[in-house]
Amino acid sequence: MYKALADTLALMNNVGTLSSGRLLLLQPLIDFVQQKVSNGQAVPINFICSHNARRSHLAQVWAQTAAAYFAVPGVYCYSGGTEVTALFPGVAQTLTDQGFAISIIAGGNNPVYAIKYAGNAVPIIGFSKKYDHPFHPTSGFAAVMTCTQADEGCPFIAGAEKRVPLPFDDPKIADGTPQQAAIYAERSLQIAAEMYYVFSMIRK
Repeated sequence: MYKALADTLALMNNVGTLSSGRLLLLQPLIDFVQQKVSNGQAVPINFICSHNARRSHLAQVWAQTAAAYFAVPGVYCYSGGTEVTALFPGVAQTLTDQGFAISIIAGGNNPVYAIKYAGNAVPIIGFSKKYDHPFHPTSGFAAVMTCTQADEGCPFIAGAEKRVPLPFDDPKIADGTPQQAAIYAERSLQIAAEMYYVFSMIRK
């Protein structure tokens, strides 16, 4: 794992204690991962928000990274939205600042990013797409709803084995303001801390 990223992850024990409310929200995801790992099965997780531009990508990247950090096997993380937009450039910049190596492998209005947490790791592919895009698993996955709009707008996710509401505040509120970088960094680290906690709880 890249040293700068390992240094970021090393801070996770110091980000503060997760509230009892957040721990309750995280438990169903822990249970899903643990059951799959205990049964020797793949662990597909699809993080879903309305635009697949910010929170769902951050959750996808940090969950995949935390799984690698704790050597939890068979974890495959995805992200999607209820509509297609583009991965917000501020997300890519935030992740770069926190230690990831990121490159654009296809341009256009909806660029495709390769996001790596280690030199020899398979890159995490980031681009905006609907939650039912062919890129995603079709059954046996956990659908993690990272915003209330997606949770309310998608009463049914075909193929999901478990649905986990896990809303995060949208950093979009800071777009174009002097606080943008700080708010994105804060939200990213919050998501990192929660994914770190989830995978730290898995018994292999």
